[in-house]
Amino acid sequence: MGVKHLSHLIRVFNMKMNYFVFGTNNKEKAVAFYDELFDGCGLNKIQDQGRMTLWGNEEFMFAIAEPFDEKPASNGNGTMLGFHVDSIEEVNRLHEKALYLGSVSEGEPRIRSNMHSAYVRDLDNNKVCFYTSNA
Repeated sequence: MGVKHLSHLIRVFNMKMNYFVFGTNNKEKAVAFYDELFDGCGLNKIQDQGRMTLWGNEEFMFAIAEPFDEKPASNGNGTMLGFHVDSIEEVNRLHEKALYLGSVSEGEPRIRSNMHSAYVRDLDNNKVCFYTSNA
């Protein structure tokens, strides 16, 4: 079957990620961690109800949640969330702040793939990257 026969299946559209959820086994500690981490970053808490807490702005939402199936939350091997920030100083500040709040470093701030980035594991062992293309 040639491509011309598939043309009725092709649609042109824009898709972008606008939210991400990490599972947690201790919602109270996770909420406190991300409240502090996001303070001054433009992500505001917009919902804290039931098993989920959600922060967001006009472009992106992030949540932590107790799993719907009530089984323990687990992180994926190879799964990572990246937060793009405006400057090298902000990458460094967020990495340092995350460590102060109890996370574990997975990579000190430095240039990688032409971007300044730093990596941490949050309190539930989820991997988070802070990066800027302004390196």
